[in-house]
Amino acid sequence: GGGAYGAAKAGGTFDLVRFVQQPQVLARIVSGVFALIVFSCLVGDGYTSVPDNPQLFCVFNHNEDACRYGIGIGVLAFLACIFFFMVDVYFPQISNTTDRKYLVLADLGFSGLWTFLWFVGFCFLTNQWSWTRPDDVYIGADSARAAITFSFFSIFSWGLLLTFAY
Repeated sequence: GGGAYGAAKAGGTFDLVRFVQQPQVLARIVSGVFALIVFSCLVGDGYTSVPDNPQLFCVFNHNEDACRYGIGIGVLAFLACIFFFMVDVYFPQISNTTDRKYLVLADLGFSGLWTFLWFVGFCFLTNQWSWTRPDDVYIGADSARAAITFSFFSIFSWGLLLTFAY
């Protein structure tokens, strides 16, 4: 066997091509890209104003919490993808089984939590978008739809990461 959490294989050389071809690494990259799309759509076009009032408001039914939630989980998911990507890079070099165990459990817990939070985010953004009046959205409708769509895709990409961590 490979020992506890693959510890018997620790200390091998790093092969970039083999590393990038691992399914968990590809899923992590995809999850990071989805998170980047969600929060960049909301930061870029998630807030708008009407011609007679320069006050910015969230395009999701004027609900600031909808934009904040999408931006918040998107930024944190993107940062977590970077962190766990670096963990994936250094994981084969870690020989301590306790450290490996905690890293795997952290990945498992975070992926499970973020799968749930993306589901909540998708439902929340979709609900608020359904209550948005069309005359309130002059620009940003495509970005709002993209944020909803990639929130939905993120449920599955983080669920895949959860499966790989398990």
